[in-house]
Amino acid sequence: MIKFLTQFGERRVLKRYEEIVALVATFEEGLRQKTSDELRTASEKLRDRIRAGESEEQVLPEAFALIRESSVRTLEKRHFDTQIIGGAILHEGKIAEMLTGEGKTLAATLPAYLNALSGKGVHVVTVNEYLAKRDTVWMGQIYHALGLRVTCLIHDGALMYDPEYDSDPAFDAERDIIGGFKVVEKFLRPVSRRDAYLADITYGTNHEFGFDYLRDNLVILLADCVQRGHHYAIIDEVDSILIDEARTPLIIAAPDQASSEYYRTFARIVENLQDERDYIKDEKLKTVNLTEDGISRVEKAIGVQNIFDPEHSRLIHFLQESLKAKALFDCDRDYVVKDNEIIIVDQFTGRMLHGR
Repeated sequence: MIKFLTQFGERRVLKRYEEIVALVATFEEGLRQKTSDELRTASEKLRDRIRAGESEEQVLPEAFALIRESSVRTLEKRHFDTQIIGGAILHEGKIAEMLTGEGKTLAATLPAYLNALSGKGVHVVTVNEYLAKRDTVWMGQIYHALGLRVTCLIHDGALMYDPEYDSDPAFDAERDIIGGFKVVEKFLRPVSRRDAYLADITYGTNHEFGFDYLRDNLVILLADCVQRGHHYAIIDEVDSILIDEARTPLIIAAPDQASSEYYRTFARIVENLQDERDYIKDEKLKTVNLTEDGISRVEKAIGVQNIFDPEHSRLIHFLQESLKAKALFDCDRDYVVKDNEIIIVDQFTGRMLHGR
């Protein structure tokens, strides 16, 4: 990142960030002799100043210094100057490219803490559930020392970092899917979904945040919403989540017995259709279209002369979806069938997306 700024003549921009680094170091000097209680008090005073009208930019050097000192005391890790710069860039709503090993997880604690001071909540979007839980426990120590509550979303609930909570879960059966690591749930106390969003910082995957947003838009009473607003978010692997995965929509559907019968009927019909003869597919765009021969075969199978007549318009949907399921999606690659339930497989992580 620093190489990029200097190589392409952005010395003036880098100089501004170097001034921030210097200010952070100055405030850090004054924190080293303080007790842990005094650090937490200093954090609360920053919250009061934000509530009184000061901007995040005005308290940024002090906030970054507090996080840096808290990290040293809890994790024995001190943010490098490059991480301070990365944190400042993220706070400004820009993209910071950091290579593997440069410590982006630690760098993200800087803007996350700063923007959590307002009390409006910060969302940290991770690429999978394992990282959400790991970072809640790992980075949660830094935040907790400064008086902040940290939670994470999981597919069937939510967890809060609590250093006094202990559990002894069974070894994670999905360890191979998430990289061969044992998911450590010690210090993660189960909480409600709503409580998870009431925390200062909430970790989770884009799917969890996205589906909660969709579900909140379906409720009748505002009291049934779990999210409380969208103040500030940090996204890991932003190119993948906002570009690559953006092609895959988040869809909430409810079971319908009548629809199920139609799907079964058309699933049997399309099973006899052949690629290129009866339909043309585009796997990249995820589209499939019937040929004239294919249309004739479908009409003969269901006993109609013209399936595109207005009276048969409802059937087109079931035909199209059944054909897409046959031509574009493979069992055990795009989805799995478990206990008579279809579970979508995330094409980017290979993990099963329960409840989708």
